[in-house]
Amino acid sequence: MDNDRRFSQLGGEENAQIDDDGRPKRKGTLVTASAHIITSVIGSGVLSLPWAIAQLGWIIGPVALILFALITLFASTLLADCYRSPDPITGRRNYIYMDVVKANLGGRNIQLSGIAQYINLIGFTVGYTITTSFSMAAIKRSYCFHRHGHSVGCHTSNNPFMITFGIIQIFISQIPNFHELSVLSLITTTVCFLHASIGLGLSIAKVIGGPHVQTSLIGAPIGEDMSRMDKIWSTFTALGNLAFAYAFSDVLIEIQDTLRSGPPENKVMKQASFTGISISTLFYILCGLVGYAALGNNAPGNLLAGFGFFEPFWLIDVANLCVIIHLVGAYQICCQPVFAFIESRSRQKWPNARLINKEYQINLPNNGHFRFTHFKIIWRTIYVILATLLAMSLPFFNDFVGLLGAASFWPLTVYFPIKMHIARKNIPKPSLRWFWMQTISAICLITSLAATIGSVGSIIKSLQTVKFFRSMS
Repeated sequence: MDNDRRFSQLGGEENAQIDDDGRPKRKGTLVTASAHIITSVIGSGVLSLPWAIAQLGWIIGPVALILFALITLFASTLLADCYRSPDPITGRRNYIYMDVVKANLGGRNIQLSGIAQYINLIGFTVGYTITTSFSMAAIKRSYCFHRHGHSVGCHTSNNPFMITFGIIQIFISQIPNFHELSVLSLITTTVCFLHASIGLGLSIAKVIGGPHVQTSLIGAPIGEDMSRMDKIWSTFTALGNLAFAYAFSDVLIEIQDTLRSGPPENKVMKQASFTGISISTLFYILCGLVGYAALGNNAPGNLLAGFGFFEPFWLIDVANLCVIIHLVGAYQICCQPVFAFIESRSRQKWPNARLINKEYQINLPNNGHFRFTHFKIIWRTIYVILATLLAMSLPFFNDFVGLLGAASFWPLTVYFPIKMHIARKNIPKPSLRWFWMQTISAICLITSLAATIGSVGSIIKSLQTVKFFRSMS
């Protein structure tokens, strides 16, 4: 009798506390899954959209934004069906992206998917550290601008803010696992709507009452401030920024694994993906297009921390505070799968090591308790420290965001979901369905390569002038 049947036959109190795989009962719902997705998606990506639209223009920008949304939604529905295998409703659960690839493809695909996923998740935590420090610095600078005038530079080092954010994450990273993030995601989803709405409101106010700014059908023009090569780099980087704006496939399976049994998990996850992507796209279109209309071809790389707006300074501070709170949660959405992977592999390799396996418990008020191991505390602390140090050495917001988006979009959002769908459905190679799905994958590959080249080129250019560990806002 297999594992699923054995646990399905258990009765009474024991059965009420466990799922069909013997793990603690999952409690996730459509609302919490949608919140996880929105927390992952509407992060630092929304802040760079006016800049990205400014590089692409009124035609390519909105079209690219909608196409990225449609492709992500399509691929996420394919990936949601892979959570259980071989049957998407009654099959055995796959807990992480690598498990899904192992069950459906096998071979080297397992290692390749794992490398792509975890490198990108680590990259996201670095990117969120950079973004948060910019918002923290923006709060300090906005007060300085308000007090001394907009002509004063009010420059400040980002490093103390990165360190502060890192210290906060060291404590929050002790949350046991991904399943405990529902409340945090709901909070961060609320504040992400707030900061996006403030950015949108400021943009609308500037469009209505501010001076006319220059915009273009093809984006920022080639001229004295932008060479032809700079235009190519910035265009490709902008595509990477748009791809990054929809990056949640890295954690889709982990989110789906939080859903409670009842309605089939794949159906709930598809609904959550549609809800999350639809809401995110609406905000993206509004913030990106209205932000471009307000700020023009000179839109800053960061809508709120780049000071396209100076007043009312207190409202800008509130928006940046919301960004900070939001990215605290988004950081955890990305790093918890990394924590779980390393800790699981460590327990398997050293099952008798007390440092790794000896569990301690601290009783909390209201009959709660906190379980931990020494290894978990040490390893998670070291991870946050290293991510913070890397962020301090590579403070390139748009270039780094573009690189992350380019690196993750094709393999994790498009290639593996399509390849697994073809394998699961036994779609023959010469068929029309096989051809158009492979065409979508090929187009996305070319786009990702172009965005990667653009972001790397921009980073190389930035490295010529940057002083390591001396990032300034």
